[in-house]
Amino acid sequence: MRRLLLLAPLLMLTVVCGVRQYSESDAADVAREVARQAGERLHSQRPRTAEEVGRSASRIDGVEVLRLTGTSTHDGEGVGVVVRTSGSAYEGSLDVQEIVVYRCFEVRVSPTSEWREVPRDVDCPDNPPLTFTPPPTPPELPYSELGAVLPEVPKGGRVDEAEVRRALATLDLDPAIRTEVRAAGGRVGVHLSLKGNGYDPQDCVLARVTPGEKAEVWVPPRIQRMPGEGGCDVGQALDPLPPPH
Repeated sequence: MRRLLLLAPLLMLTVVCGVRQYSESDAADVAREVARQAGERLHSQRPRTAEEVGRSASRIDGVEVLRLTGTSTHDGEGVGVVVRTSGSAYEGSLDVQEIVVYRCFEVRVSPTSEWREVPRDVDCPDNPPLTFTPPPTPPELPYSELGAVLPEVPKGGRVDEAEVRRALATLDLDPAIRTEVRAAGGRVGVHLSLKGNGYDPQDCVLARVTPGEKAEVWVPPRIQRMPGEGGCDVGQALDPLPPPH
């Protein structure tokens, strides 16, 4: 009997330690899942710099970016992002307590990264979380302003391409805005756009000046502004594609 009484505390300690280890493991699994979901959100075929990837990762709830390696997603092995996440679990059967753990993982972002790839456990760097400056705000393409300055040509009149160019010059457009003007078939088309990345819809505004009609200004549907769809150039300003079905 005395031996059983001596063994009882040891058995209880073993059980408690077992629960603690199991709970910490659960909490670590939660932290790993947060990192995995972050990698899933960062996964993309679009080329990005390490700065862009880090900035995107830092905006994900529950994620701290501690280290970046590589220069861009499409160079070498891509961009490595060491993130710190947390996870929680509960332990104990009588006095339930919450356990919170912090873990670090490396998420690899490149065209060859696997979808929903499980991140690799790494030691946490000693440095504080990295901070990122906001990306530069791209200029806004004029829409109503463009319609206001384009000339109205009476029916039977002639559209002057030079006059349209002079009207555009009054807008004092940002140098980042690309401008194309072309005359054809008695009309003049205008195409204003920003540099695209080859993956996302092109930002553009089209306009057309036709004798006897009010100048038209429009933005093509998103599907027509996708790369390769050809719905966002000066040719489409003169002869637009039919609307998608």
